Amino acid sequence: MADTKISALPASTTPLAGTEVLPIVQSSTTKQVSVANLTAGRAISATSVTATTGNFVVGTSGQGIDFSATPGTGTSELLADYEEGTWTPGVTFGGAAVGVTYGARIARYTKIGNVVSFVFNLTLTSKGSSAGAAVITGLPFTSNASGQSAVSVGYFADFLGLTGAPCGRIGSSSTSIVISQTSATTAGDLFDTQYTNTTFLIVSGQYTV
Repeated sequence: MADTKISALPASTTPLAGTEVLPIVQSSTTKQVSVANLTAGRAISATSVTATTGNFVVGTSGQGIDFSATPGTGTSELLADYEEGTWTPGVTFGGAAVGVTYGARIARYTKIGNVVSFVFNLTLTSKGSSAGAAVITGLPFTSNASGQSAVSVGYFADFLGLTGAPCGRIGSSSTSIVISQTSATTAGDLFDTQYTNTTFLIVSGQYTV
């Protein structure tokens, strides 16, 4: 780059493209420094940052928003993940799904940090010939090994002879929900006998991963 007066340099764009070159004179020799060199690999300190277009992008897995400036007693103050999407619930009886068919199967989830919130509705058009405890399969993430999570059955219809509202739980290291009766002595105990070919469930819950 030849020596050029600042007034003769081309105008910059807003926002900067990052390819602009700044002339710096050192020992009577003009050096070139790209705009991108100014912030590459460096922490940026600002009073506030606003994204008027585009998004704030986490470039490396495991990185996120660090709240350690407001310390608490928890084990982590890093928000390193957010995700939302859909999943496909299914039902097995005694671990099998012979002849099971479905009507509506609508399910969504949101994962914030290590907490997964989900909701689904499911309609059977045939419960098939399998027998045994009823289990909802297909959760989008595997639960952690620290314990079990309770699940709420918000609405249900077309069950035979229920003596209590159905409820659910997610076990450790699982992607399944065991559905049971509140009166059952064992969770999921013979719950297949209450399902019909038009059974309908709306279920919501949370668990950790």
